[in-house]
Amino acid sequence: MSTGTREPLYTTAILAGRAVFGLLRLKPSVTGLKNLPDTGGAVLAITHFGYMDFALVEWMLWHKNRRHIRFMAKKGAFDQKLVGVLLRGMRHISVDMKAGAEAYGQAVTALRAGELLGVFPEGGVNASFTVRELKSGAIRMAAEAGVPVIPIAVWGGHRVLTKNHKPALREVFGVPIRFAVGLPFAVSAGEDAQSMTLALHETLQGLVDGLQKAYPVDGAGQWWQPRHLGGTAPTPEEAAVAEAERRRLRDAAAAGDAAGRTPTRK
Repeated sequence: MSTGTREPLYTTAILAGRAVFGLLRLKPSVTGLKNLPDTGGAVLAITHFGYMDFALVEWMLWHKNRRHIRFMAKKGAFDQKLVGVLLRGMRHISVDMKAGAEAYGQAVTALRAGELLGVFPEGGVNASFTVRELKSGAIRMAAEAGVPVIPIAVWGGHRVLTKNHKPALREVFGVPIRFAVGLPFAVSAGEDAQSMTLALHETLQGLVDGLQKAYPVDGAGQWWQPRHLGGTAPTPEEAAVAEAERRRLRDAAAAGDAAGRTPTRK
């Protein structure tokens, strides 16, 4: 079990986050807190609607038992000088999307050593605020390491910081943050990863549905509310189209940069 006393950098980061969340007067509330283990490895499969989800979940866990989470993050974040130093110092795991085997192996090793692994099985931030199709990595890693998967839904965190919207300070102040921690479930190497991933998707969406239904703020007509509940967020189909276009532009820019760095023959 990882504790703050052993990792001063991680503890400092958590304390800084707590200070910021305190200044913003965020209002957290958790259901299913008892489902988070005090010891032993587990995959935390977390919904991903906002950029602060990782910090909010760690904040929630810290209040329970002071454990640390090793998050899997894209290599691009580790390539940034200051951010990279922090991520490596907190022993998060860099994921190269073009060569993920190394990160997968590191994650399984961490789980077998009793670590909590934070995974966003949707991939990037989902602008529709509904749970989209999941990648199977969370299930496969848990099965290989022999640890449970614990589904966690976060609602309200996207109102603090998310894709396509930069809220003013007055919008963020006092935002209710809701967490729902589902029952842990075990997976074995012999089970079908795809069917278990579909079951995880249904569980996460069910947790999100419950949080949305009980949320203390009316989201009708609001940018942060999904379309099917009367909000103005893009539909899952619209969000998928926009995300595909973003990837296309990003890949084109990367290809242009690579071409610019390639020396030409005379």
